[in-house]
Amino acid sequence: MLGLLFSSPLAFFLILIGLLLSISLHEAAHCYVTDGLGDPTPRLKGRLTLDPRAHLDPLGTILIILTGFGWGKAAPYDPYNLKSPVRDTAIIALAGPLTNLLIAVILSVLSRMFASDFFSLFARVLIQINLSLALFNLLPVYPLDGGKIMRAILPRESSLEYEAIMERYGQFILLFLILPIFNGQSAVVQLLSPIINLLSSWLI
Repeated sequence: MLGLLFSSPLAFFLILIGLLLSISLHEAAHCYVTDGLGDPTPRLKGRLTLDPRAHLDPLGTILIILTGFGWGKAAPYDPYNLKSPVRDTAIIALAGPLTNLLIAVILSVLSRMFASDFFSLFARVLIQINLSLALFNLLPVYPLDGGKIMRAILPRESSLEYEAIMERYGQFILLFLILPIFNGQSAVVQLLSPIINLLSSWLI
């Protein structure tokens, strides 16, 4: 990622801005839905805002600049404030990826309405970033959103077994998925790239 700053500064800044904005909106969506479901934790922590500074994690942001991969601040919530903790946690989790998909669709429409080459380029970058964020976060692995969604849709006994496995091994599974150990590519890239490319071909 950082190498782009010297080889293609425009691409570097487009990707960086796109990542930071998309991650911020993803986390903001979690916070707004949490508040809407009756948990005031995000509001009390100053997270009910679209200001990226409230949602970006310092270390995650540095890694985005260096590698193109990072994270935002996890959206805070207290399950004891939710009427149905498992169901509502899944709804909160789903809000982030759905927001990224919605952003991709809106940008696709806008890029067809405006003829600006620069806007079209920026829209293409943002569409691919948001598709990537949505699909990555939907992987059924803790601590990703998909893990929380999977816990909610499984039968109770299976859900408890799944939760126990994910709490113990989820981070190791996620690390295995993102490390570039398959001919310089990660398992998650090999898994998601065909889907991202297909969706991109429909939207771009």
